[in-house]
Amino acid sequence: MADDSNLVLKPASLQAESPPIVLASRSSARRAMLESAGIRAAYRAADVDEHAIRTTCRAQGLDADRTALELAGAKAQAMTVSPGTLVIGADQILTCNGTWFDKPTDRAQARTHLRQLRGQSHTLHTAVVMMRDGCTVWQHVARPMLHMRAFSDTFVERYLQLEGDAILSCVGCYRLEGPGIHLFSRIEGEHSAIVGLPLLPLLGALRAQGSVVQ
Repeated sequence: MADDSNLVLKPASLQAESPPIVLASRSSARRAMLESAGIRAAYRAADVDEHAIRTTCRAQGLDADRTALELAGAKAQAMTVSPGTLVIGADQILTCNGTWFDKPTDRAQARTHLRQLRGQSHTLHTAVVMMRDGCTVWQHVARPMLHMRAFSDTFVERYLQLEGDAILSCVGCYRLEGPGIHLFSRIEGEHSAIVGLPLLPLLGALRAQGSVVQ
């Protein structure tokens, strides 16, 4: 009888051995979503001037969808990777009643943004771009809509104290995976797209590229 006591079973995976995947983001939320879906990837911050890209796009008359795609594509393009690697870039733009919102620069601006958004509905234009060998092979924009309740100034102050500088990296000044969920009365759209990466469309694109089993 064969002795298989030393046999090591390799865990099953839905991901193909190749091509490798790089996410052009250091976002812990995006990384957690990919890892929870069983996707192995490298995570790198993209060195791009987001403000300059956004300003140029607006000067050219591009809408929020197109601008978010330009930002996501610039992040993917900025990565130096080996041939054949799939590079994913993502970005978000928030619009409310025709106004574009950027990430707040400090808590004072976060307070202003929250007061402007409360009692209103806003849209997150969440773009994701996939590139291989410098060419875009897939892109997508999700548009979840979020309805903020009419919270009090007291709530705003306590919320800012609780969250601290964590919200300065979040457009809209909230993390749905944290206390930010208290800001809302209703949410429409895929949760992952709100957090920053439309996961269902992305997984479909990875299957189409042969990176995930069909």
